[in-house]
Amino acid sequence: MTNRHFTHFATVLVWFRRDLRLDDHTALHMALQHGDKVFGCFLFDSDILKGLPAKDRRVSFIHASISELDQKWRASAGHPDAGLITRHGHAATEIVQLAKQLGVQAVFTHHDDEPTALSRDAQVLGELANAGIAFHTFKDHVVFERSEVLTQSGTAYGVFTPYKNAWLKKITPADMAERHTRPKPGQLAPVPPALRQPMPTLPSMGFEAVDLASLHIHPGSDAAQTLVKDFAKRMAHYEDTRNFPAVKGPSYLSVHLRFGTVSVRQMVRLAYPSAMAGDAGAQTWLSELIWRDFYHQIMHHHPHAMTRAFKPEYDAIEWEKGKQAKGLFQAWCDGQTGYPLVDAAMAQINQTGYMHNRLRMVVASFLVKDLGIDWRWGESYFALHLNDFDLAANNGGWQWASSSGCDAQPYFRIFNPINQSEKFDPQGKFIKRYLPQLAGLSDKDIHAPWLAKPLALQAAGIELGKNYPLPVVDHAHARAKTLLRYSVVSKKKTV
Repeated sequence: MTNRHFTHFATVLVWFRRDLRLDDHTALHMALQHGDKVFGCFLFDSDILKGLPAKDRRVSFIHASISELDQKWRASAGHPDAGLITRHGHAATEIVQLAKQLGVQAVFTHHDDEPTALSRDAQVLGELANAGIAFHTFKDHVVFERSEVLTQSGTAYGVFTPYKNAWLKKITPADMAERHTRPKPGQLAPVPPALRQPMPTLPSMGFEAVDLASLHIHPGSDAAQTLVKDFAKRMAHYEDTRNFPAVKGPSYLSVHLRFGTVSVRQMVRLAYPSAMAGDAGAQTWLSELIWRDFYHQIMHHHPHAMTRAFKPEYDAIEWEKGKQAKGLFQAWCDGQTGYPLVDAAMAQINQTGYMHNRLRMVVASFLVKDLGIDWRWGESYFALHLNDFDLAANNGGWQWASSSGCDAQPYFRIFNPINQSEKFDPQGKFIKRYLPQLAGLSDKDIHAPWLAKPLALQAAGIELGKNYPLPVVDHAHARAKTLLRYSVVSKKKTV
């Protein structure tokens, strides 16, 4: 878990961030091992929250999860005044001030390798050091991180399959073992009366509550465990069902992994034994968890990829610009492209903040390779709307779709949105759920309404261009244009 040697601390503050649970929590485990008295806190970081929409689903998810975490902390402490301390403000100010007020000797938290988070933690480290307070961070969000899985020559992997093989070769029972967090009596200390404050309300931070239940989003670690139990029964079928958006195939745990209301080690413990026994569903699910580690080590070793192409030659591509590009992008955002599977997927993310993984690939390919729009536009849109937004994974997925990333699909492989629709939503069940105006079309016509016969459209009550748009682009023409657009890459490689 860690090779660091710690002296014993009289008091420790555990700073919760993207790890909103009490169980299997590395920083809390270490604090309970090395601290006589332990406090817990969460900061609604104003630097992260600024610029988010007032009705941000993720802020409501975090707020509700913190409320549950506070209740669990009090129950674990066995004292009503030993709650989770919550604040709203700038990290280097609030965390340092709280550590001083509590008189702690150390602050424990988890690694966060996003570039802005590294800058924040460096600032916090400096301020705490000036106050004579130790700052210790631990791995928890992934199984292997940073430089733990390297090639034989000591470099970072840029291709997934050899990384996965090395990951599987390296993992031991200790890597996936639970980090126990049962405190000794009185170890979770009561908050001093002067520091007891109610949790900041959403309105006080400039946000409005979102009715998450109506969107089938259930925050907190208890809800995460309900999903884990449900998925455990379905995991064996994951390989067969995961690509069909109208089927209950995914785990639906991505938002819980993102905010740490469930431990990634628990997920590995769930999948690993069955995967090693040859269960195809468990093997595929475990691979998804390994992809997550892979993208995080890419972010660590190649931070430039968070804003530019992982493969520099792809920065030479000339994307569409100007008014027309903005219009096409807006049609994509609004689910008004005329391609039903793309539009239904965009309706799903706009309405719920969730998008099926297969559809993420479809809409990303469509934006980049059918519309010729810079992948960063789509990446930013997902960053604003996805409940499970994770910088490393979102960036990795978009660069995969645009062929500019590590282990990405070749640029000449371009998803045909009609074929994808026919293959993965053959009866149009998903399309009909989010585009009810197309429900009257046959299984054949629903994938490309503009190819349907006029009588079929009339019978379904559809007037193209009025109650459903005509295609904003012809796929065959767009494909030819994309191959020409990407030719600059192959020319650069031969220079």
